[in-house]
Amino acid sequence: MGLTSKKVLLLAVLVAVALFILTVWLWPRLSKGNWRAVLGRIGLLLATQLSLFASIGLFANNSFGFYASWADLFGQEQDPGVVTNYQTGPNGTKLQMLGTERISVENGSRPKSAGRIDKVLIRGEHSKIASPAFVYLPPQYFQKKYANTKFPAALVLTGYPGTAEALYKKLHFPQTQHGLLKQHKMRPTVLVMMRPTVAPPRDTECVDIPNGPQTETFFTKDLRTDIAEHYRIGREAKSWGVMGDSTGGYCALKMTMRHPEAYSTAVALSGVYKAPLDATTGDLFGGSRQLERENNLLWRQRNKSAPPVNLLVTTSKQGEANYHQTLRFIQQTKSPTRISSIILDSGGHNFNTWRREIPAALEWIGNHLKA
Repeated sequence: MGLTSKKVLLLAVLVAVALFILTVWLWPRLSKGNWRAVLGRIGLLLATQLSLFASIGLFANNSFGFYASWADLFGQEQDPGVVTNYQTGPNGTKLQMLGTERISVENGSRPKSAGRIDKVLIRGEHSKIASPAFVYLPPQYFQKKYANTKFPAALVLTGYPGTAEALYKKLHFPQTQHGLLKQHKMRPTVLVMMRPTVAPPRDTECVDIPNGPQTETFFTKDLRTDIAEHYRIGREAKSWGVMGDSTGGYCALKMTMRHPEAYSTAVALSGVYKAPLDATTGDLFGGSRQLERENNLLWRQRNKSAPPVNLLVTTSKQGEANYHQTLRFIQQTKSPTRISSIILDSGGHNFNTWRREIPAALEWIGNHLKA
């Protein structure tokens, strides 16, 4: 049974309840002062606590999509990983179709009414990275009226570790856009939904790591080229935006600020402004202080020319650690960069907060992109 299976969660809950009942029932028998009774009480309490923590952990993982599998949880996931010697032939395709997913809206099985989610594998010619993605094509993509129309696209990224499925199963990006389109509040936009962990289990923070995964190249060059070759999507930066939550938000801002030729618009939901350096990231910058500074967004604002891009940042006055840095980021923004914000009175670094922000953020990014 998979880590995210409801059967696993139900089994963990049943075990926790059974151990609790067993503890209450056996406690009088274990009330003696001998060593067997003491060990029995310790064993029951320990087993009950562990089963309770396991149930809570599984529920939290199912709700927030931290890990997709047991291998992912224990750091053993290797597929698809990094393709180190990939080359395409002169007529070879760099995007492989893996299947389709039904979108959970009315008439979800009809692409002309609901759109469609394609599962694809993107193979990066320059980065030598291969990674899966879910591509949401809005209903207009399949309608005769738009048969010769090119669409704008937004890369949508999770946090770390995150799962791409959470973007449509938990955060409901396609469903939200579907509703906004029916209300004529945004332009139809293709959503390329991924997690930033394209070299699992390492957290690369969308950096081209010296002698390591070239994640920034994958997102700013390979992905845009491969998706635009396969779908009717504009190739210029004005047609491309990127948005994400947490680590994905940092990636969105950084890639747009560093590569305005690739992305013209970015949304950071509870994003940070500097890449962490810890056990999950390893040495991201190969010991280069200059590369580290250039990936620090507050440093870039003070020391680099402002690019002509559109940025939207979100935070909460209470409950989010990035509040003061977000205000600082807004204040330091210089023309021709254009800055907008969503600031809630209270929120947190969680799905519930992001679901409150996504409708306005999607409307904003959809109306800034042009094919």
